[in-house]
Amino acid sequence: MSKPFLRSKTALPVAAAGVAALVLACAAPDTSYRGAVDRIRDAGLAGERAFTFLERITSVGPRLTGSPQAAAAVDLTRDLMEELGLERVHTEPVEVERWVRGDVAEAEVMAAGARSAVPLEVCALGGSVGTPVRGLTAPVVEVRSLEDVSSLGAAVKGKIVFFNRPMDRRNPDPFAAYGGAADQRVSGASTAARHGAVAVLVRSLTFRRDRYPHTGMLRYEPGVLRIPAAAVSTAGADRLSEILIEERDVEISLRMDCRSDGRVLSANVAGELTGSELGREIVLVGGHLDSWDLGVGAHDDAAGCAAAIEAVALLRDLGLRPRRTVRAVLFMDEEFGGTGGRAYAASPERKGERHIVAAESDRGGFAPVGLAVGGSRGQALERVSRYASLFRPLGVAFIVPGGGGVDVGPLVERGAVPASVLLNAQTYFDVHHSALDVVDRVHPRELEIQAVILAALAYILAQEGI
Repeated sequence: MSKPFLRSKTALPVAAAGVAALVLACAAPDTSYRGAVDRIRDAGLAGERAFTFLERITSVGPRLTGSPQAAAAVDLTRDLMEELGLERVHTEPVEVERWVRGDVAEAEVMAAGARSAVPLEVCALGGSVGTPVRGLTAPVVEVRSLEDVSSLGAAVKGKIVFFNRPMDRRNPDPFAAYGGAADQRVSGASTAARHGAVAVLVRSLTFRRDRYPHTGMLRYEPGVLRIPAAAVSTAGADRLSEILIEERDVEISLRMDCRSDGRVLSANVAGELTGSELGREIVLVGGHLDSWDLGVGAHDDAAGCAAAIEAVALLRDLGLRPRRTVRAVLFMDEEFGGTGGRAYAASPERKGERHIVAAESDRGGFAPVGLAVGGSRGQALERVSRYASLFRPLGVAFIVPGGGGVDVGPLVERGAVPASVLLNAQTYFDVHHSALDVVDRVHPRELEIQAVILAALAYILAQEGI
C-alpha cells in the first residue's frame, strides 16, 4: 500500500479501543467548559449553516486540482471567510499538476462467437495516460493482486490486466477495507506494465454492486512505461469475470482521451480567530478544497471544508476567543498528491508559528460517533478524555488514539498533535470518488453536529494547550 496516495484515515482497532477505555477510566472528568460547549451546541444546531457553506462550495461544480472550478472555489471560500468576519483571511500559493479527464471513456468486452459486445461502465483513473485516438484492443487476464501479476510474468505481455479484488466486506472498518484493496488502483498500472501489459482495468473501490465507476489516484513508477488505467464499476467487474469463465478468446476494447496539461498555480485558503494571548500558537481545523470530477465532491471533501469554516465562525459569532489561534485551512490538491499540505507546512508564513494541534476533516459529512486524538501520544489523549462528558451528548461515544490525515501529516511530522472527528461512515464508499458524491447525499444536521464538535474541541485545546 502506497501511503502518499492512500488516505490516512483513522481505524478503530480493538487494541486502540481498549487503550481508550483505560484512559477514559483513569482521566478525571472536567466540566469547566460545559457552558462554552453548550453555547456552541445551541448556536450550531439552531440552524444548518455548515450545509449552506457546503452548497456554496459545490456550486462551482467538481473541483479537480488545477481546473477552473478549483480556482473558482479558492475565490469563493476566501470571500466566504471574509463575509463571516474571520481574521487574517488569505491564500497561499500551491503549484499543482493539471490533469484533464477528457470526454471519452469507453470499454466493451468481446468474446469469440458472441453476437455483440458487452459495454462496461469505466472511468479513467486520476493521472492516467490516454489510449491511442482509435483506442486499443487486447486479450484480458483477471488477477486478484499485484503478486498475481508478478507470478504470471511474461504471460500478461500484450494483454489488458483486470484487477478484481473487492474490498473485504467482513471488515467493519470501511477505511481499512478500502486501504486493503487500494494497492491495485495505486500501483497496478506500473506493476502490469513492467511485465508488458498494455492497459489495466481496476475494480471500483466500493462495497456496493452498481454501475457507477469510482475514480482515484494512481502512481506511475519512474522509468516504467505509462499505460492507460481505468476503473470499472463493480457490476461491470462481476460481469467481466463471468464472461472470462464462460467464454473463450475474450478481448476488451478501451478508449480514453485523458491527458496531463503540466503544472499550474493554485492556492490553499486560510482564515482564523486570532488568539488573545498566544496568537502564534495554532489549533488548525481543515479539509481539502479539491475534489474528483465525477460528482461535486460533497462528502469528499466539501463537507470537511464546510465544517472547518463553521467551527471557526461559531467561535467568532459567540465571542469565544481562546488564548491560542483557531485557524481554518482549506487545502488544495489532497486528491492528486497532497502538495497543498506540504506547501502549507513549508510556507514562509509559518515562520514564528507553532501548530500545537492539526485536526483534519476528510471522512465525509456523516453523523459523529467518536474522536481520535494524539496519534500515539498518550498525554494528548488523556487531556481530551477529561472532557468526554461534554462531547457525549453530541454523539461522541469513544475517544481513541489516532487522528490526522494526508494534509496535516507534514504538520504532525513537525510536532503538531493530530485529531479527527470520527463518523459513522459505513456508506462513505458508496459515493466516494464517484458521480454519486452529490449534495443531497449529505444530511444538514449530521454535518452541523460535526462542525459543533470540531468547534468545541478546537476551543478547549486552544485555551488549554496540549
